[in-house]
Amino acid sequence: MRTFRSPIAGALAVAALLAAAPLRAQELPVGQGEAEYQAWLAANPGNRGQILSFEAWQQAAGVDHVLPAWQLVRTASMWRECGGQPFEVPPFRLWPGMVKTLRFIRDHVVPAVGPVEAVSGYRNPRLNQCAHGSERSAHLDFFALDLVPLRPMTRRQLFELICPMHSRDGRAAGVGLGFYTFTRFHIDTRSFRRWGSAGPAGGESPCAVLERGGDPEAPPLPPPPPAPAMPRPDPSVAYPVPQSQPAPNLHVAPPSPPAPPSVQNPQ
Repeated sequence: MRTFRSPIAGALAVAALLAAAPLRAQELPVGQGEAEYQAWLAANPGNRGQILSFEAWQQAAGVDHVLPAWQLVRTASMWRECGGQPFEVPPFRLWPGMVKTLRFIRDHVVPAVGPVEAVSGYRNPRLNQCAHGSERSAHLDFFALDLVPLRPMTRRQLFELICPMHSRDGRAAGVGLGFYTFTRFHIDTRSFRRWGSAGPAGGESPCAVLERGGDPEAPPLPPPPPAPAMPRPDPSVAYPVPQSQPAPNLHVAPPSPPAPPSVQNPQ
C-alpha cells in the first residue's frame, strides 16, 4: 500500500534535514566538488594541461602540500547563476601572488583553527562582478582564498581561534581577514585589514568586537526612528493670513543745544 505524503510534510522533512546538517555542508559550493572537478578535467584536454603546469609550479614553490590544486581553482559559489565555470586556472602571471597566501595559511591559519578547505580562489573580472565582488577584490589577482575549517566548530569558536592569531601575526605579513556566513572566512596577503558584519551598526569585524569585550554575534541595533514629518497644510482649509504690523518709530530727536551763558554787568 502506497503511503501518501502531503507537500507540507515533505517540506517540513527537508527543513529538518537542513537544520540538522553540519554547517560545513551548508557552506560548501554546489557543483564544485572533486567529482565535478574530474569531469571538468575530462571535458577539455587543455584543462588537464593547465592543471599539470599549475601543480608543477606549486611543487617548485614549496606550497604543493598546503591545499590541493582542485580546491585552489574553484571559482565563485555563484558560478552557475553567472554563467561561469566552476573551475578556472588563473593566468600564469598571477600565480606568484598565491605563494605568500598559502604560506600564511600553512604557518598560521592551520595551527590556529586546524585543517581548512578552500572554497573560492581566482575569479575573472566578469565572474567577480556578477558575484557582487569588490572592484578591488584580491580574488581578481589570485591573492585571496575563501576557506572553511574542516574541524567541527561554531562560528563563535572560529572567531575566538583566528582573531588573536590575526592580531598577532597578520600585520607583519600584510594579511586581510574577513568573515562571511556560517564558518566561511577570507584570507589574502594584499594588506592588513579586517571586516565582517558584527557590531552595533552591523559593519564591523567580529575581531574588533571581541577585542573590546563585546558579543560578535549580537544582532545590530535597530536604526533610530525617523524624525516626524511636518504636517502639510490642507488646501481646502482657509487659514487666516497674518496682518503686517507697522514698524515702531525708532526715531530719536536730537538733544537741544545748551543755553548760552548769562553775561553779568561789570561792577
